Amino acid sequence: MTNFSTQDIEQITSHGLTPDTVNTQIQNFISGFPYSDITSPAYDGNGILVLTDEQHEKYISIYDTNGNQYSITKFVPASGAATRMFQDLFTYLSSGESNDKTQTVLDNIEQFAFWDDLQQLLPQNATDADKIKYLITDAGLNYGSLPKALLKFHKYDDGESRTALAEHLIEGALYAQSNHTVNMHFTVSPEHITAFQTHLTQILPEYETRFNTKYNISMSTQRPQTDTIAVNMDNTPFRNPDGTLLFRPAGHGALIKNLNDLTSQIIFIKNIDNVCTDKMRSDTVHYKKLLGGILIDTQRQVFNYLHQIDNGTANISEITEFIGNTLGYRFANTPDLSTLHKILNRPIRACGIIRNTGAPGGGPFWVRTPTGDTSLQIVEPGQISPDNISILHNGKYFSPTDIACGIFDYRGNKFNLLHHIDETAGFISTKSKNGVPLRAMERPGLWNGAMSDWNTIFVETPNTTFTPVKTIIDLITPDHTTK
Repeated sequence: MTNFSTQDIEQITSHGLTPDTVNTQIQNFISGFPYSDITSPAYDGNGILVLTDEQHEKYISIYDTNGNQYSITKFVPASGAATRMFQDLFTYLSSGESNDKTQTVLDNIEQFAFWDDLQQLLPQNATDADKIKYLITDAGLNYGSLPKALLKFHKYDDGESRTALAEHLIEGALYAQSNHTVNMHFTVSPEHITAFQTHLTQILPEYETRFNTKYNISMSTQRPQTDTIAVNMDNTPFRNPDGTLLFRPAGHGALIKNLNDLTSQIIFIKNIDNVCTDKMRSDTVHYKKLLGGILIDTQRQVFNYLHQIDNGTANISEITEFIGNTLGYRFANTPDLSTLHKILNRPIRACGIIRNTGAPGGGPFWVRTPTGDTSLQIVEPGQISPDNISILHNGKYFSPTDIACGIFDYRGNKFNLLHHIDETAGFISTKSKNGVPLRAMERPGLWNGAMSDWNTIFVETPNTTFTPVKTIIDLITPDHTTK
């Protein structure tokens, strides 16, 4: 156990933490997190729903018919700056040496949606270095420090240029509208809140008129008490040059607290950089409604079974089969009614899953629980033992974090999502600060460990529903062109 100084304790408590909590974090660095006990990948017929045209029509009809009976929110993780998106451009500026991605940007710079804004700021006879400098630094557009939400992603034939935030507003109007209201929640870094509000003020009136709807926009920040301490390579607390402890944001898993504050009956989750243009939007809307319809239909069945258990008319065999076939949970031994009730009465998520085309990231797997049961989980590569890494490559599906969530129980009470986290599903990685290596910890990821104790439905969706922008070059690929 680390003995903290008075100054350390003041810093710890200012984060909303306690010395005991920080010592527990340090112990986690020492002992590490256990790997997921994966039994097999999920696939068509074994944890993945691949639906017929008739089933598509059924579930979309359920959503369209019943959506107005539910409160709906579109939840968009949008924290952080877009620095990584421009990493190669920063390297070019600092070194003066060209690289492939920077040259591709320069060769195609007039195709980007931000070009009209950029050229107004450029000096006469601007050099290539000027163009990059005025794009990513505070000498010009400062795109390297802005959040992705506020970057202009797409330019249309009518001259309209849309940010990622604007594209999400349009999506919200097309599938997350209930009673002519679109509730949207963005997680935002504190330093960007004002810029978000300014941009929303500029564009909301137009979209409210265009879609005959009212937008109800809310924002939250990642709480300081979700930060984790950084340690040296020997697991002693890492200290800044002034002697203070270094705390770091604990990854997207910390956003489960933000999600838990929402009170809508259906919540759609989609990352800020996963947007498309109008020409590709029909698939996005179709499959979001599909997920919503599956969620509504499944939730009704779950509630019906829970009421049967309560009134003594439940069939154990029937409910056990339903849980195994529909809710992604298989029992090692025959359960009793109390166990069935416990498993049924959990948050539900319907997750869009795409065919794996080699993209890095998590996928759907059957994972053994401490009781010997197995459940469907989204597992990240860092959760898989190196000895078992081949199972990752055997998986045929990838999770694009496209989720419809049901967070209310059958009695109309909202679940406390913080009670459904697997705290052992964290990550430890190697980072650096001022050139000094350190070890950093992330909390259980929002869609894996933080939702470990949810009932899960995986649904195959097409790759057209996953068009993220990870680097600036992605903005000139076919997924993001408007013609």
